[in-house]
Amino acid sequence: MAQKKLLRFAQIKAFENVLEKPTNMQGKWQAYFKNNNPNVLELACGRGEYTIGLATLYPSQNYIGVDIKGNRMYIGAKIALETNLVNAAFLRTEIEMLPDYFLQSEVDEIWITFPDPQLRISKAKKRLTHPRFLRKYLEVLKPGGFIHLKTDSPNLYSFTKKVIHMYGLHLLEDNADVYAKTDIAEELKIKTHYESLDIAKSRKIHYLKFSLPNTIADFDKELQQILVAENNTDK
Repeated sequence: MAQKKLLRFAQIKAFENVLEKPTNMQGKWQAYFKNNNPNVLELACGRGEYTIGLATLYPSQNYIGVDIKGNRMYIGAKIALETNLVNAAFLRTEIEMLPDYFLQSEVDEIWITFPDPQLRISKAKKRLTHPRFLRKYLEVLKPGGFIHLKTDSPNLYSFTKKVIHMYGLHLLEDNADVYAKTDIAEELKIKTHYESLDIAKSRKIHYLKFSLPNTIADFDKELQQILVAENNTDK
């Protein structure tokens, strides 16, 4: 397994659709894609199923999968190359470093699909919908740009709704059980490897769509106190 990972790490270095911590990319994504189309990110993209799926559905938009784990990213990047999916690319870096690679308003939308829910209260700041990350997204998103969360974790779903309420985010869609509906958007039908595993054993897929205000207040200590209090109550 270790040898396979090393081989993949070596191969993606030669993939023209994978950028590993590139320098001087701010403001240059339209030049990279050779078009003026909107840029959409998939954060913690893993194998890149959503990046590939969205890029296939919407060829008039550019999709960039972001993750630090090149071993997983290799799979999606290889598929994109083999299918000549020219509007899909992959950025290998840490998510908190997004402002190093994108200018303000250079990103139109963000998808967060089945991220690690970081269930321990002590790790709440690592949740990708925690205000610590939302402030990073605010630095690159265009005003009113959408953020999509799709997760099988009821905890992350509930936490994100709490953040939306506390921080005055703009909730646009709230679906507690995506597949319970017969008429859902095509982009919500895309399934990832981790969705199929149903790690949370919830048997439900939750979806939230929201946008950010112009500034994000600092209620982080209060948020943490609420989480600790709720955790103690549940015991």
